[in-house]
Amino acid sequence: MSSIVIRHAEARDAEPLRHITTHPEVYHDTLQLPHPSMEMWQERLKPQPGRRHLVACIDDVVVGHLVVDVEQNPRRSHVATFGISVAHEFRGRSVGTTLMREMVNLCDNWLRIERIELTVFVDNASALALYRKFGFETEGIGKQFALRNGEYIDACFMARIKQ
Repeated sequence: MSSIVIRHAEARDAEPLRHITTHPEVYHDTLQLPHPSMEMWQERLKPQPGRRHLVACIDDVVVGHLVVDVEQNPRRSHVATFGISVAHEFRGRSVGTTLMREMVNLCDNWLRIERIELTVFVDNASALALYRKFGFETEGIGKQFALRNGEYIDACFMARIKQ
């Protein structure tokens, strides 16, 4: 089996990332809308203060993405949030785990992050298990957090405090 390589996302990754997020089972678990445009992904990958995009590659094919945002407010500069997606056909192959491991390493050892926050739909069992594996704990539930497929769904607010 080929190894998973994590690297910083580049402009050339806009099309593979757009392709990943066009799959219904991928955007179903995110706040993304169906049919993402190339322009949106090109804009999203432009440098922004405090934002880092990582991609996971297998045999030079982009199979996952993680974006981490360090809070810019000085009083919350110890906090980061993130979003993650894995190509549907590569789920269950440790792509998410590998991306999470690198993000936690970046936050803990390079960015002075003490708290990492996330929001996840309550029915996303595989994501909840992944986050718990990295020490994230549920801090609350947001009722009717977002619209998905015509129905409102609750979300868990989770965080990991650096030990």
